[in-house]
Amino acid sequence: MDKAINILNCVIIDDEPLAREVIHRFIERIPSLRAVAECSNAIQAMTVLQQNDVHLLFVDIQMPEILGTEFIKILKNPPKVIITTAYPQYALEGYELDVVDYLLKPIQFERFLKAINKVLQQTGIASQALPPAPEKQPVKNDPYLYFRTDRKMMKVMIADIIYIEGMKNYIKIVTGNGAIITKYSMAAAEAMLPEDLFIRVHRSYIVPKAKIRSFTSETIGIGNKEIPIGKLYRNEVLKSLSL
Repeated sequence: MDKAINILNCVIIDDEPLAREVIHRFIERIPSLRAVAECSNAIQAMTVLQQNDVHLLFVDIQMPEILGTEFIKILKNPPKVIITTAYPQYALEGYELDVVDYLLKPIQFERFLKAINKVLQQTGIASQALPPAPEKQPVKNDPYLYFRTDRKMMKVMIADIIYIEGMKNYIKIVTGNGAIITKYSMAAAEAMLPEDLFIRVHRSYIVPKAKIRSFTSETIGIGNKEIPIGKLYRNEVLKSLSL
């Protein structure tokens, strides 16, 4: 890559809108990166690559029509690639495709920075300063999120969320005003929520810390509902709540 380039044009390819937004927000925090397009599938991405000078791709694996790994294989002169996925079993195949890095969702900004540092080193612009990793105090977050349901985008105030429940390919967002069901993964929802305010306690449940009224080693009480704590999440949950 030409060393005169000091800003890398990036394309985000992911069929989940929330996952794309997470990456887009991370990109906006790094002066050396610029998001030129977001694509929900590989077909859209092919058109973008034909029309733009692209230096870096963020590619999800599980997408409709063409898997992310298959998309990478068919590119004749691919840009740098960072895989973003919720599935660790594809890691070996990803590295065999000579990708720069393999990020597991939910992606934390610190881990994102490490991947970008690798890209900058490989492209000859590593001397540009990266932003510092986020400090421990809570970061200002948007007071609401939008979710697609019933062919429209519904605004959900973050403060109104009581819990989020995973339902196969959907999630149910329960608020004080009712519940909505939308086609997002738990990983994408977790990545969008403020990590200082929410905690994943089970593969199927995310809860706001402020609304927890009680907890044991096996359950969390929120309102009138008892939510199970998953075995894989137990140590982290209890560590977080037992201040």
